[in-house]
Amino acid sequence: MNLALLQGAGDVVATGLYFVTFNQDATSLAVGTTTGYKLFTLNGHDRFDQTYEFTGEDVCIVERLFSSSLIAMVSLSAPRKLKVCHFKKGTEICNYCYPNTILAVKLNRARLLVVLEEILYIHNIKDMKVLHTIRDTPANPKGIIALSINSDNSYLAYPGSGQIGEVQVFDTLNLDAVTMIPAHDAPLAALSFNSSGSLLATASEKGTVIRIFSIPSGNKLYELRRGIKRCAAIYSLSFSPDDKYLSASSNTETIHIFKLDNTGAETASAPAPESSQTWGQYLGKALVSTASYLPSQMTDVFTQGRAFAHVKLPSPGLRSVCALTTTGKLLVASSDSYLYVYAIEPEEGGECVLSKQHCMLATTDGSCDDVGAEISETVQAEDPGPPSFQTNY
Repeated sequence: MNLALLQGAGDVVATGLYFVTFNQDATSLAVGTTTGYKLFTLNGHDRFDQTYEFTGEDVCIVERLFSSSLIAMVSLSAPRKLKVCHFKKGTEICNYCYPNTILAVKLNRARLLVVLEEILYIHNIKDMKVLHTIRDTPANPKGIIALSINSDNSYLAYPGSGQIGEVQVFDTLNLDAVTMIPAHDAPLAALSFNSSGSLLATASEKGTVIRIFSIPSGNKLYELRRGIKRCAAIYSLSFSPDDKYLSASSNTETIHIFKLDNTGAETASAPAPESSQTWGQYLGKALVSTASYLPSQMTDVFTQGRAFAHVKLPSPGLRSVCALTTTGKLLVASSDSYLYVYAIEPEEGGECVLSKQHCMLATTDGSCDDVGAEISETVQAEDPGPPSFQTNY
């Protein structure tokens, strides 16, 4: 969640929070602020322990490689410069300067991806050399991107159009285009891979429907209904580690959690014999049968899965990023500077219970520090040349 992209955003001014994200397996949280960045460790017992704190720069992007000591960071004062650091040793490994503002950075154990508005740079994580550049991409001012965390299926997904929700999927290992997915009618708002890189979740700017596609084939597997009448800006999508759930946060006060089973998949296995079907299965079969005679818009409504569980945040309009854990918890890092931990009822679903909350900007005495600062302007470069590179290997 990059709040520094929102020039003059009130929540940044109020808290001094520029950036917050979970690492690839949701065991760590990275927070960028007007004065530096912090790293926190998360565990299955809802513990929230600060691992490291750096002060001295206004950090608008900070990404950690799993639970390693490797950090990629960007300062708002130098928005075209990427630093790769070893935070435990306090050393800078290398830095790159790019032709325009860096909007997003993503890492897995094989690749590091840098996103500019119309260019994507793919680096080899072992030596940080640029392996491939995807130029002249459709304008992507919000840095919407997804990189599979699985280094064996290191797929990249990015918008293929600025007018419709077209997704381009690229293999960052073999450096080949994989497929194009016509995911939505409206432009894309969010993308997310599952942990194996075999599923891709997408949402558009309309925000009413979330779709899940098989990778690399691009076949649609699920269509999930967030709402019918109320459009929303989707901020984040996140699969659970076992692929049983998908969470979606938006500019409403509700976070939706969908249960992914064969009832919602277009590629579901063959139906059970009628003698063993439940009343719910009979009803579902009747609805699908009826839907086949209706216009496509109405058919979509009948066949879309609804939220299994949900969370009510303290107030609407908070930007947030979510993660689902191996212990059945939902983690919500919010622009109000708090991390909320919710327990999901695996059988009943419904409204999730808040079990813990932690301040991401807590001071040494345990209070929450609202440091408050205005966002400085990012500087766009005039020269669109290749990135310059400096290494301290």
